[in-house]
Amino acid sequence: MKALQIAATGMAAQQMRVDVVSHNLANMSTTGYNARRADFADLHYEQSARPGTVTAEDGTMLPTGIQLGMGVRPTAVSVLLSQGSLLQTGGDLDVAIEGRGYLEVTLPSGAAAFTRDGALRRDAEGQIVTSDGHPVAPGLTIPPEARSLSINAAGEVWAYFADRAEAELLGQISLVGFTNEKGLEAIGSNLFLESAASGPPLAGTPGVDGLGTLRQGYLEESSVDAVREVTELIKAQRGYELNAKVLTAADQMLAATTQVR
Repeated sequence: MKALQIAATGMAAQQMRVDVVSHNLANMSTTGYNARRADFADLHYEQSARPGTVTAEDGTMLPTGIQLGMGVRPTAVSVLLSQGSLLQTGGDLDVAIEGRGYLEVTLPSGAAAFTRDGALRRDAEGQIVTSDGHPVAPGLTIPPEARSLSINAAGEVWAYFADRAEAELLGQISLVGFTNEKGLEAIGSNLFLESAASGPPLAGTPGVDGLGTLRQGYLEESSVDAVREVTELIKAQRGYELNAKVLTAADQMLAATTQVR
């Protein structure tokens, strides 16, 4: 009886679905987080009689055949690329990305990583870094005597000084786009790595070539929809229970079969 194995794949799939929902709900307050969705596909089929087969008895063609599915398997955990709402913070180094694009940061290994978390800081040397201390490309340094900063929609960083009437341009924050953003490899801490599926990073100016713009004093909130996630959780729970009932029924049928004298 294959029902035991098929029901087990269904229970495993619903468990994975619950894991994804749990991860989404845990990151409801994570800056720049995009919700995930578990995707599934049916397993291969046992072909007892293929559609279109000519029967040996009378030579007629089977219109449908007999194809018994073997269950379900996970295919992907997709990122739902939707813009989170913007939260006004008023911070000089809080930057939200409106539209497509990622900030490029440099990891301690020297490798490039990418993030939409615009909660930036300055380190002891005045360099603009992420909350975890990773420098933001292209490596801008704020003079210690600067009293305030201004970052415009194009990413230009201007510093204001007490003894000067004119602001000084420190540099420009660039954004990076990808051909397939869903192909990025998540490594935690709101960071992603380039992969063969995502394609190479395409650096550009905010607001140009389809990239989004920057908004100073704002942060992008998580795109998790709590109502949708709770609905998914209920559906996954019901699906798990139904597969468990199939498992119990198949076990009872096997027990009845073994008791036949």
